[in-house]
Amino acid sequence: MHIDWAALGQVFGVSLAVTVGVVGVFTLGIIGTSRTAQPQPQAAAGGASPVARTGAYACFALCAAVVAYGIYLIVA
Repeated sequence: MHIDWAALGQVFGVSLAVTVGVVGVFTLGIIGTSRTAQPQPQAAAGGASPVARTGAYACFALCAAVVAYGIYLIVA
């Protein structure tokens, strides 16, 4: 049995980088939906500005795209 250690290390490195990246982008999405520009007593539910909310939705869409691509690679 022969193990290609270089390929195994490459898969490990890419998997680690993508995992950390997706978790970071998802975290930015959560922060974008929860932050307010200025603390206000009558802030709306969610409390984020429209620009922050749009950026957060873009982060969530990127996470969904990465997950969909991973599922595509597994199925194909």
